[in-house]
Amino acid sequence: MKKKITLALATLLAAASLAACGSSAAPETTAAVTEAAKTEAAQETTAAAETTAAEKAEAEKSAVEPLKEAVNVKIGATPSPHAEILEQAKDALAAAGINIEVVVYNDYVQPNLAVDQGELQANYFQHQPYLDDFNKENNTHVTSVGVVHYEPFGIYAGKSNDLSAIADGAQIAVPNDTTNEARALQLLQAQGIITLKDGVGLAATKQDILENPHNVEILEVEAAQIPRSIDSVDFACMNGNYAIDAGFKPSDALAQEDASSEAAQTFANVIAVAEADANSDWAKKLVEVLQSEEITNYITSTYEGGVIPIK
Repeated sequence: MKKKITLALATLLAAASLAACGSSAAPETTAAVTEAAKTEAAQETTAAAETTAAEKAEAEKSAVEPLKEAVNVKIGATPSPHAEILEQAKDALAAAGINIEVVVYNDYVQPNLAVDQGELQANYFQHQPYLDDFNKENNTHVTSVGVVHYEPFGIYAGKSNDLSAIADGAQIAVPNDTTNEARALQLLQAQGIITLKDGVGLAATKQDILENPHNVEILEVEAAQIPRSIDSVDFACMNGNYAIDAGFKPSDALAQEDASSEAAQTFANVIAVAEADANSDWAKKLVEVLQSEEITNYITSTYEGGVIPIK
């Protein structure tokens, strides 16, 4: 529309120029040009005002209402993507009244113990099945207050790179904690490498392997150590955060959990706090900010499918 108006103005200006050389219609033509210019300017002003109003409305819609009183929260996280996401969210959290200090851990044990003992107010590194299992085994009282994202669990190449031509006796590293080992074994079963006993679900261990046609050797390794040992095994089943931290991309995985599957909800990573803080305003606000459109867009654009936002 703007191009058409500009073209019309150019035509009228040309006509005005010719008229000024010898036509008595010049004043009328000039008036027409002036009126058209005013109309175009008014249209542009209206459009700009509408755009500004729309942007303002969208900003107000996505804004998180701050807490009545600011709080300081020390939160534990594994390096990638959890600590990275928290660092990205620092300003938005501060605007919402939550000043965070991120404490980085490289294991799955200390962050829960630290929350249970009051050294941390929250942590962000684990999924619900792991948290449930941890509380049961350690008599801790840590609870989830909301989910943030899901990391597809993957099988990555070590000394071998073809799951369809897996060698007899191939060694495969899996996490040694109960829920993540079961997750790895379920993924291996989905690839036809092993068959598990019916009904073992998230309690599966290598003792529950019913059929193993290639006689693969399942090596139980502490989850954080798997990326470091990948060159010594044929294949490695890795949690998404440790794969990312070790420099792997989603496209590097030979096989992954389906992001649209039940696993996406079951293994969504949570914000966890002490049971006494489960209903606190700051805990709810922390989750609200981490589920906001701003952080969702950051996760989507940064991790290229290796981390998937979930609300």
